[in-house]
Amino acid sequence: MSVKSDKWIRRMAREHGMIEPFEDRQVRDGVISYGVSSYGYDMRVAEEFRIFTNVNSTIVDPKHFDPNSFVEFKGNVCIVPPNSFALARSVEYFRIPRNVLTLCVGKSTYARCGIIVNVTPFEPEWEGFVTLEISNTTPLPAKIYANEGLAQVVFFESDEQCEVSYKDKKGKYQSQQGIVLPKI
Repeated sequence: MSVKSDKWIRRMAREHGMIEPFEDRQVRDGVISYGVSSYGYDMRVAEEFRIFTNVNSTIVDPKHFDPNSFVEFKGNVCIVPPNSFALARSVEYFRIPRNVLTLCVGKSTYARCGIIVNVTPFEPEWEGFVTLEISNTTPLPAKIYANEGLAQVVFFESDEQCEVSYKDKKGKYQSQQGIVLPKI
């Protein structure tokens, strides 16, 4: 496996629609950066959020998730309550090639403020908008800025194609369009 460069990311986005919309340079002025970096792509968070709430005193159960545990919010700035989290989605739609796996890590600007971004790997031939989990580990409310960078995607290309891709196994999160809650 090898990590892919900015040249490879640009080519795959232009020729194969791997990332749409695609920013072929890193946008930095006055915003938390997004777009192509040396060996990754800094994706943006859209302005749709689901903020976790404990109003109903529900137990968090991934097998029986209660959608009433969230308050829906749309706007340019989302306030994540102390010691809580929000779900969001990426601005970009991704189409991952069959011989590629990605890892995603939060941007350092947010990490230095106690904001952790959790995203599972994008498996070979997965596609969709990315559901992003944003955790506020601090005892204070935290601001998340929509349409700005939130996490970096790093692309790893294998020297051989996998036997079974995410698309082949008809993965439950294939072609997701919005903020997708846990599924069994």
